[in-house]
Amino acid sequence: MDLEALTAVSPVDGRYRSKTEELAPYFSEYGLIRYRIRVEIEYFIALCRYKIPQLSDFPKEKHETLRKIYHTFSVNDAAEIKEIEKTTNHDVKAVEYFLKKQFDKLNLDRYKEYIHFALTSQDINNTAVPLSFSDALKESYLPHLYKITDELTNRSLEWENIPMLARTHGQPASPTRLGKEIRVFIERLQVQIGQFKQIPISAKFGGATGNFNAHTAAYPDIDWVEFGNAFVNHILGLARQQTTTQIEHYDNLAASFHAMSRINTILIDMCRDIWTYISRDYFKQKIKEGEIGSSTMPHKVNPIDFENAEGNLGLANSIFYHLAEKLPVSRLQRDLTDSTVLRNIGVPMAHSLIAYKSILKGLGKLLLNREKIDADLEENWSVVAEGIQTILRREGFPKPYEALLELTRTNKKITKERLSSFIETLDISDDLKKELKALTPSNYTGK
Repeated sequence: MDLEALTAVSPVDGRYRSKTEELAPYFSEYGLIRYRIRVEIEYFIALCRYKIPQLSDFPKEKHETLRKIYHTFSVNDAAEIKEIEKTTNHDVKAVEYFLKKQFDKLNLDRYKEYIHFALTSQDINNTAVPLSFSDALKESYLPHLYKITDELTNRSLEWENIPMLARTHGQPASPTRLGKEIRVFIERLQVQIGQFKQIPISAKFGGATGNFNAHTAAYPDIDWVEFGNAFVNHILGLARQQTTTQIEHYDNLAASFHAMSRINTILIDMCRDIWTYISRDYFKQKIKEGEIGSSTMPHKVNPIDFENAEGNLGLANSIFYHLAEKLPVSRLQRDLTDSTVLRNIGVPMAHSLIAYKSILKGLGKLLLNREKIDADLEENWSVVAEGIQTILRREGFPKPYEALLELTRTNKKITKERLSSFIETLDISDDLKKELKALTPSNYTGK
């Protein structure tokens, strides 16, 4: 850990910097500026291609030269823009002035007034932010979720035929299989990830109040709505909102945050289940030489990865909820409350990423304790009572539920022998007795 990380206010950029730094290109101040540069340059190139008379002679071979500005954009370049901002006190205007300086260096100064032409800052922010969000999802967030579902799939296959005592309301219940219980979470995650991916990543692009006022005043014969749709939908790969104020609606972004919080909630549920299995000794954990479980109790190997994940998932969700509730609300055509909030999108994603990596680490340390799982099954023969009374129902036996209720709702332990003796007292055929005695806690696991 470097000294700067030791003085960071947030653990995201301090203690957990090594786990979250892959998000920095998207959600840091540098990342935001870089995406703004990208949108400004692509917008300028789009204007050149859209038959703006004053840009008709702009050399096409310079398009890639301009793109090189954002492809090679460095932290030092971002620092230069921040210096300009000290004078402008306006972050997007500082980007515009920086690009005009680049045009001067490239001897393209006579075209530079078409940088940020007729735009408001939110045309840049409301395309740069969703663009960075989209890239972060594809390149970091979703790949880590897929790693979790892949690891869970591997574990579910490995444990497919491991019978396990189930517990409903914390009490022994009809046995299940460990692999199937893991698949419950795989299915939940896959469904929610699928729904999440269907949510459009939207952008606003239409001038100061969403009507292309300045564009239309300067070039009334151009279909600026068509231009805006082509630029946002095809060049940037986002979904342009058609009727907006100065800012985007944020409704789809809110839907994304709600979907991400649901995914995190599923993982919280899973972490708590695995934590409970560890506490019941169904799992041991791989021990790493030199690691300490407790500062005073040397025997302890704590389920810290799942606890860390649960804490970070909860923190991420609280921020996702606020973002989803705040961003879609703005006074009249625009107020500034979205601006500072929007800068925090990376925070819940960072806490989610910390959690996902902890879950993967924790899953990799699990060691199945088959002896304890089998012992719990053997200690709970009462759980096959459901199957016995159901088969008796099939055979028309009078009041089978009540017969089993009388047997099982006592303080006497139900053992294999006691259950077998009970079956012998029933007025049924020998074949049916044999069928009932064949039910055991280990094989009564359904399909």
